[in-house]
Amino acid sequence: METLRLGRTNLIVTKNGFGALPVQRVDKDYACKLLRKAYENGINYFDTARFYTDSEEKIGLALSDVRDKIIISTKTGATDVKTFWEHLNTSLSLLKTDYIDIYQFHNPSFCPKPGDGTGLYEAMLEAKEKGLIRFIGFTNHRLAVAEEAVLSGLYDTLQFPFSYLASEKEEALVKLCAEHDVGFICMKALAGGLITRSDVAYAFLAQYPVAPIWGIQRENELDEFLSYNDAPPALTEERLAYIEQERKELAGEFCRGCGYCLPCPAGIEIFTCARMSLLLRRSPTAGHLSEKSQEMMKKIEGCINCGACKSRCPYGLDTPNLLKKNYEDYKTFLK
Repeated sequence: METLRLGRTNLIVTKNGFGALPVQRVDKDYACKLLRKAYENGINYFDTARFYTDSEEKIGLALSDVRDKIIISTKTGATDVKTFWEHLNTSLSLLKTDYIDIYQFHNPSFCPKPGDGTGLYEAMLEAKEKGLIRFIGFTNHRLAVAEEAVLSGLYDTLQFPFSYLASEKEEALVKLCAEHDVGFICMKALAGGLITRSDVAYAFLAQYPVAPIWGIQRENELDEFLSYNDAPPALTEERLAYIEQERKELAGEFCRGCGYCLPCPAGIEIFTCARMSLLLRRSPTAGHLSEKSQEMMKKIEGCINCGACKSRCPYGLDTPNLLKKNYEDYKTFLK
């Protein structure tokens, strides 16, 4: 299996990292089966978060007996010191471990630093001094905040969205991390489900010093990535042409499905509804046109134009307008 040195942490992680956000959607037995199969087939890196409901618990149940053979990163969304310690102690307990390899601030709107008044970075340092964490990481969806974190010299890793749909600015961020020896953990490598060929995504990312974490919920998804252990996809002319076509089709503004626009006071499932036009054209339509999906989309009619989703979007999208466009397009499929 291909591996990567994760920046100055010197941790050697498998290129097929296991993104454990989706395992919160399956029962414990099935989740443990997936996690264990991943480990037994060579995957050594597992990423989760305190906010991913029972994901940490499932990793603890499945892998605590091989703790010394795996690398775990998790995240805290704490905005104060008290909550920071509550999150850390809960994560340690659920993961059934005495330490976390990489403890990450989870998509903060700013870059925590010593002396900024929040005490958050000082808490990270204290946790590291106590041996509860090994390295300090940072995750984000905002380019400027991510760049600030890398340039600060305070963070060992950065987790940021990166795929073949990335712009030159995101590619420059990968390069910046390499220059500063900050490990780049790659999330959203499938662009929140809009990229449907994992072989192309894998081949593209192989060009860069990044550690992808693939969100895995089903055994067939895991098997697909495991098949790349012995036969890593190459960036062939066919795959390059496919990427070029994809970039043309998905050019412009589109929702990445990060979910930071939520909650919506009108109950709109924004991260799905705002991508519906693309989902209808890139996957089987039956599920998207079901009675349940129609009810979900109809909630867009109840948008109160409060602007909350727009203000929270890390990509600066005009979310209310994007929802309306998707709803109008959706209705054409129902005729």
